[in-house]
Amino acid sequence: MRIAKYLLMILAVGLTSSVFAADPAEGNIAVVNFGQAIFGTDVAKARLEQKKGESDFASLQAKYESTVSEMKALKQEMDSQGMTWSQEQAAEAQKKMEYLRADLELITRKIQADQKDLQNSIVQELRPKAAEALQEIIDEEGIVLLISADAVVTAAPSLDVTAKLTDRLNKKTQ
Repeated sequence: MRIAKYLLMILAVGLTSSVFAADPAEGNIAVVNFGQAIFGTDVAKARLEQKKGESDFASLQAKYESTVSEMKALKQEMDSQGMTWSQEQAAEAQKKMEYLRADLELITRKIQADQKDLQNSIVQELRPKAAEALQEIIDEEGIVLLISADAVVTAAPSLDVTAKLTDRLNKKTQ
């Protein structure tokens, strides 16, 4: 994975250096964070808020917070009174802590799976319109090289068209 990132960076640097050497009248260079543009839209924000309001998700969040709270209380009790406990009491507390950790991991995985499903559905819904909006921006601004923001080490803010893409996408989804 790390090698792929380095190769991508080398490729991006090589491409940008050859473009910088070209005549600026031939076109512009731009940077875009496609995911940020999609998730910055009003539609995506509304879907995220809607998901937070759903009873299943809200109950998972509540269970997560409750479990974290219970773990903190047990840890505090173990720290303050653990020295006075018998071996059985200490083992029981340790066992309870392990159960709470396992519960927390399971809840976390469920929440992450729900969030990933939601993100995938948002991307699937908005990708065609986002691609269309991006093509319009490319045509309007005469962009000849569009680089993913993930592949760029640094770029002038004026080269970033992410906000423009988000605005255009908001207009297309109203």
